[in-house]
Amino acid sequence: MDLCPARAPPPHTLTSRPQRLAQCDDERWATLVGVLTDIDDTLTREGTLDAPAAAALAALQAARVPVVAVTGRSLRWCREVAATWPQADAFAALVAENGATALRPVGTGWQTLYAQPHAVRRDHARRLRACAAAVCREVPGAVLSRDSIGRETDIAIDHSEHAHLDEAGIARVLAVMRAHGLHATVSSIHVNGWIGTHDKLSGARWMVRCLWGRDLDTEIDRWVYVGDSTNDQVMFAAFPMSVGVANLRRFADRLQTWPAYIAEGERGAGFAEVARRLLAARGAA
Repeated sequence: MDLCPARAPPPHTLTSRPQRLAQCDDERWATLVGVLTDIDDTLTREGTLDAPAAAALAALQAARVPVVAVTGRSLRWCREVAATWPQADAFAALVAENGATALRPVGTGWQTLYAQPHAVRRDHARRLRACAAAVCREVPGAVLSRDSIGRETDIAIDHSEHAHLDEAGIARVLAVMRAHGLHATVSSIHVNGWIGTHDKLSGARWMVRCLWGRDLDTEIDRWVYVGDSTNDQVMFAAFPMSVGVANLRRFADRLQTWPAYIAEGERGAGFAEVARRLLAARGAA
């Protein structure tokens, strides 16, 4: 299925340092209808679902709070999550490749959705392969991420998962990608590059419309977004109720847009703080 997200982000940007999550009023949590979240280093630790996040996902599911994951990971990687994570059925959808494709549960399986028509994806794939080759040729130490074989709409260079690139190397990767006409962002583990106007925010809008037939922009203050890295800034800018897990602080010198709040805990423990506050406000904790 080909669906095309649209519209520019709403103008909500917080450039100052965030407040502690504990400072958020209880009344604010009571207004929320759902959770949008990054995956790597927000729900996971060293590539595996963090135990506090697993428990939090189960609790949110029991309370019928929808959770939509929005990640830069490949579609194939998200299929593996859907097939192997015991908590996968807690997700209302998994948006992959920075908003270009998604999985949603249908019956006993998962349906694949695309934000771009097949012909467009085919043309972009050729350009992406050429850019990936240029990056690996021109940037010493640059290698494709191990999940690249499952990527359909973008490319990813590993900088912190199984390989290492320093700040200068990351900057050179970004420069090459942008010289080839790609949009490029840095996650906690990869440098992602893609062609098109989609991003994490358009992917979130797309899923809210696809799953529930609603306009996210009209209710954006009733969702909380949780993330951990510089590629979450478009979401931090858009969502008045945005939270960074504590490991976001390692990107402090590169952040232009901060979330409204920051958790005390890192990774899954930080996500669990969000879940506890939301569930407590619903009387479901």
